[in-house]
Amino acid sequence: MDREEGSPSDRPGTSSPYRRVLLKLSGEAFASDAADETIDGATVERVAKEIAEVCAETGVQMAVVVGGGNIWRGATGSATGMDRANADYMGMLATVINALALRDALERQGQPTRVQTAIGMSQIAEPYIRLRAIRHLEKSRVVVFAAGTGNPFFTTDTAGALRAIEIDAEVLLKGTHSGVDGIYDADPRTHPDAARIEEATYDRVISEDLRAMDLTAITLCKENSLPIVYFSIMEPGNLRRAIGGGGIGTLIH
Repeated sequence: MDREEGSPSDRPGTSSPYRRVLLKLSGEAFASDAADETIDGATVERVAKEIAEVCAETGVQMAVVVGGGNIWRGATGSATGMDRANADYMGMLATVINALALRDALERQGQPTRVQTAIGMSQIAEPYIRLRAIRHLEKSRVVVFAAGTGNPFFTTDTAGALRAIEIDAEVLLKGTHSGVDGIYDADPRTHPDAARIEEATYDRVISEDLRAMDLTAITLCKENSLPIVYFSIMEPGNLRRAIGGGGIGTLIH
C-alpha cells in the first residue's frame, strides 16, 4: 500500500526551507567503477534510500530528472558518424532504463514513485503531464522524469531546469557523481589549492564558463529566478544537507 497517499494536510511537517525540489542526477551516479557494469544495484539502492528518508523526514515534495550517460551518450554516437537526432533519441531511452531502476529501488524503500516520460511508452510509464505530476507530488509521491525533454539536441540538464520550472520547484539540486563537492576556481583534482566557490551568480557561471550545467539550463534558471545548489550526491548525507539549506556545495542564484 502506498505510504502517505492522503491529502497534503496529512503529511508530516517539513523541516526544510523548501516545499518542492527537483533533483538532477547524472546517469553515471548509478554506475559502479566496474567498466562492464552500467547500473550498480547497491549504488542505486543507496541513492534511493537517502531520497526516501529525506522525503519522510522533511515532508519535502521531490521530483527527479535522470540522465543516461552510464548507458549511452548522444554526443558519443554523433562523434562516430551517427545521425545526431537518432543518437539523442537513443540517449533518451537510456534515461528511461535508469528511471525504472530508481523507481524500483524507491518502491522497495516504501516510497511511492511514478515515472513520467517525455516519449510515449504507456506499458512501462506515464506520459509527462504537468498537472498530473504536480498532483503526484502533492500526494507525497516521488516523480521521476525520463526521456529528457523529448527532443534531440537538448541535455538532461536542460530537461531538469525545464521540469523544475514547470512544476514550480523552489530549487534545482544538481547532484554530481565526480566526488567534487561544489564549483571551484580550478579543478581540485589537479590543483590542491583550488578554492570552493560558495555562491555565484548566473552571469558569473556563464561568463567564466564554470561548467556547472550547460548554457541553456543556466539561462533557463536565470530567466525564471530558479536557484541551483551544486553538490556531490556520492557523499552519504549530502542530499539531506542540501534540502535542509545547510550551506553545502555551491549556490547559484
